Amino acid sequence: MNGLKKILGIVWIIIALAVAYLGITVMGVPKITSGKQEDLVFGIIILFILVPIVSGGMAIFGYYSLIGEYSEEK
Repeated sequence: MNGLKKILGIVWIIIALAVAYLGITVMGVPKITSGKQEDLVFGIIILFILVPIVSGGMAIFGYYSLIGEYSEEK
């Protein structure tokens, strides 16, 4: 079971990188550069608030799983 948790930790880190990439390239930058006021506000919220929270949380969870923080021995 601990091996599975470590593998899933790697998966979570990869998903966090994918979320960060897609959040920046698909949702963040195009909204900021669209030129509309409502898109600018939404793009700033996505780019500077949501993407770091979501991808950072997933990466930290994956890192803790990878180092064995959630193992039965602790």
